[in-house]
Amino acid sequence: MTQSPKLGVLGFVIFMTDTPPLLSLQVLEKRFGPNYRWLLLLSVMLGTMASIMSSTIINVAIPDMGEHFVMSPTRAQWVSSGFMVAMTVSMLTTPWLLSRYGYRRTYSTSMCLLLLGGIGGGLSNDYNWVLVARVAEGLAAGVVQPIPAILILRAFDADEQGRAGSFFSTGVVLAPAVGPSIGGLLVDWFGWRSIFFMVVPLALASIWMARRYVPTTAPGGLAPNREGARLDVWGMLIATVSTLCLLNGLVSLRDAGLDAVHAWGLLVVAAAGLAVFVLWQHHLLHKPQATGLAPLMNLSVFRHRAFSMGSLVAFIYGAGLFGSTYLLPLYMQQGMGWSASYTGTVLLPAGLLLAVTIALTGRLADRHPTYLLVSSGLALLALSFVLMATLHVESSMWWLSAWVILGRIGLGLILPSLNSSSLRGLARPLIPQGSSVINFMRMLGGAVGVSVCAIVLQWRLAEHGVSLTSTDQAALRLNAFNESFVFLAALMALALLAAWQLKVPEDTAK
Repeated sequence: MTQSPKLGVLGFVIFMTDTPPLLSLQVLEKRFGPNYRWLLLLSVMLGTMASIMSSTIINVAIPDMGEHFVMSPTRAQWVSSGFMVAMTVSMLTTPWLLSRYGYRRTYSTSMCLLLLGGIGGGLSNDYNWVLVARVAEGLAAGVVQPIPAILILRAFDADEQGRAGSFFSTGVVLAPAVGPSIGGLLVDWFGWRSIFFMVVPLALASIWMARRYVPTTAPGGLAPNREGARLDVWGMLIATVSTLCLLNGLVSLRDAGLDAVHAWGLLVVAAAGLAVFVLWQHHLLHKPQATGLAPLMNLSVFRHRAFSMGSLVAFIYGAGLFGSTYLLPLYMQQGMGWSASYTGTVLLPAGLLLAVTIALTGRLADRHPTYLLVSSGLALLALSFVLMATLHVESSMWWLSAWVILGRIGLGLILPSLNSSSLRGLARPLIPQGSSVINFMRMLGGAVGVSVCAIVLQWRLAEHGVSLTSTDQAALRLNAFNESFVFLAALMALALLAAWQLKVPEDTAK
């Protein structure tokens, strides 16, 4: 008898997420030997690579998708924005999911959802289903991304955490670094659908490894507690509505200009939603018995000054990172007139050098103050944006590549150091919440950064009297891009002020 497709998918998910007897880190280390912790890190690294690749690589396919579905660039951009909203909000659920279902089931289920989203998006013939697939991928990516930082702090000794963080970051950064290059080639050769299928092999490999190496326990080595506090659905709803209003408001502001009443109304609702969310989380933190709900965001992590400053750095850094990820391909394709594949090729050397820098930074992070590494990285990133603003129509491709490489070296100094410097001062029970919150802040900053960079670019284009689609006045169009890069440099300078506060000793941060 032929099994229906729905039952086949359900059976696959049940099989891949089925929980075996309780297996802790210590039990699995005895089974697989002293190198087990690196196999564990590789398992979650592959899945995180797949999730991050799915978040950034879609940018090179947006023009193709807009043509295929015959829609405006703004509506096409929602394949990226919808993903970001889903990912940002779902990050807050990771601590609750881990405590209730354990590491393996939470991680494997998320990977299955990412896999199904990739396959579903690639096979869809309707744009609405493409959006559904992207939201599914975003939900999975959000749950997965805080998990590696938690496992690194629990599975590795303090003198190994820098190396573990650099190994993990090297692999994770290769995804968005090499992704646009491969993605550009795939879009040119096979069309936009190939972008969705890119996550399939990584997701499959990660699911297989997770069933072998990821422990089934919850944080702290405890058994998953199915009878614990319920998920804060109200908090999720408030966070989702607020984030949607924020991004919609920013998009409306970009399209309609600074006098758009509708846009400012959405932004006011978003600000009010943020205030309500904070008050609600404060209520749940101090009166958990009254509601039986676990707060999505444990606000007590912000009592630690180093963590608070790290979260601020993560937000601004996320805005700059994702904003530049949005601007750079657009700059090269619309500003310079290059093809998607040529754009990806130009970005490839910088991505590879970024991976090398991260590998070296991990060893430095075990021996030197992390705030110095983070601050140095932000300074280099700001400098690269300033130098980007010096380019003009006759500039050589090599100068552009050099300034991008400089910025990627800065990123390589930041990535392995920021999480560890922010989380080390937290008590061990707060580490899952801290990892979730700092990832949430970075991704929220990224979601805001993309829209804000688009607004700044649109504003500067209007000031110069040109548009992205115009075929003449290339010099004026490049000036608008250059001024947008100066804006990003100012953002990084602001983050640098907060990064310097990461030097606060851990005992005074508590």
